[in-house]
Amino acid sequence: MSFFISDAIAQTGDAAASAGGSIMALLPLVLFAVVFYFLLIRPQTKRQKEHQKMVDSLAKNDEIVTVGGMAGRIAEIGDNFVLVEIAEGIQVKVRRSAVESVMPKGTLKDL
Repeated sequence: MSFFISDAIAQTGDAAASAGGSIMALLPLVLFAVVFYFLLIRPQTKRQKEHQKMVDSLAKNDEIVTVGGMAGRIAEIGDNFVLVEIAEGIQVKVRRSAVESVMPKGTLKDL
């Protein structure tokens, strides 16, 4: 009978050691998730908020560049689309979210 009791004591000692080992095994995974958040997810969310703020503040006669590289001046603004004048008398309809950046006034002098 004492043979079984000593086995049980030996198993509880190993169980306590393996519980601490399993927590230590999860530590690199948690550390990787934290680094992933601060290096990838957080900056991307910040850029999305800045872009949305810029898109919401678009106004008529702003000089813009689209994601495709087309530069022009905003002629009309709708809820989802803007009408961009890329040359004298030539207007193109573009999604508001496709506006990459707003350029300083006077950048497009030949328009």
